Amino acid sequence: MTPSDYRIAALYQFGHIEDAVQYQRPLKDLCFANEVCGTLIVAEEGINGTIAGPHQGIENVLNSIREIPGFESLEIKESWSDSQPFFRIKVHHKPEIVTMGVASADPRIQVGTYIEPDSWNELISEPGVVVIDTRNHYESRIGTFEGSVLPETDNFRQFPDWVKANEEKLTQATKIAMFCTGGIRCERASAYMLEQGFGEVYHLHGGILKYLETIPENNSKWDGECFVFDQRVSVKHGLIQGDYDICYACREPIDDADKAHPAFVPGVSCPLCVDKTTEEQKQGYRERQKQLKLAKERDEIHIGGSPKEQN
Repeated sequence: MTPSDYRIAALYQFGHIEDAVQYQRPLKDLCFANEVCGTLIVAEEGINGTIAGPHQGIENVLNSIREIPGFESLEIKESWSDSQPFFRIKVHHKPEIVTMGVASADPRIQVGTYIEPDSWNELISEPGVVVIDTRNHYESRIGTFEGSVLPETDNFRQFPDWVKANEEKLTQATKIAMFCTGGIRCERASAYMLEQGFGEVYHLHGGILKYLETIPENNSKWDGECFVFDQRVSVKHGLIQGDYDICYACREPIDDADKAHPAFVPGVSCPLCVDKTTEEQKQGYRERQKQLKLAKERDEIHIGGSPKEQN
């Protein structure tokens, strides 16, 4: 892959950070000084986030995180973009770096078996294996692994309820194999499954991103594109930018067919949400879109819109 102007680093690690809030302001200041944008979450249980910026700027931030005791071997998943996929830097201090709402599901205590991308196809092809997409419905809608079970959750907090509702089916599985975007949700999900008494629990190490980065498309069991939480919207094999955009009314990923639909009005509605918002809400979206147009005419980037939407 040919390096572009912006280096994107998706990172997370569970560990013990004493008084994590002390890192919030220094990390934000360091990112700002190095022209790095994105989101970082620090907690006593670890760190999580995706950031983008100049190559050396990202390296400076990563090196600072690696100076936190126990985080010297921080792993990242790296990709590149021709444009900055974030508008600002946000650094939050939270109780959890990925929120399920089950405190006892702690990956620092127990976690499922990691499966490297080059062994994933073999695992999910075994008879009796239940493959679970732990992501939300709007993510799995545009791409998932062949034969996956889709919980269709709106948020990760709903995952435990889905497991309980499907417990009988899941207990019949010879193995449970789970995956998510970068691996972090599966860390917590696998800890939860083990806590609930499920025996053989596996998860894709590095998530879909690492799989798409390392597995050739002609040997892939991935179907579609992978939703990402930045202005690229989705990525394909090789982590090149995908073909999806975002509806800025409902935040759902949309494709060319959606944008050709009569219900699609840029920034206002799409076929997925046109009947779900009031006229008052649509008027607010129209005003926002007007401000985007004015910002473009002034050669500015409005903080509420994407580069795609402004082109």
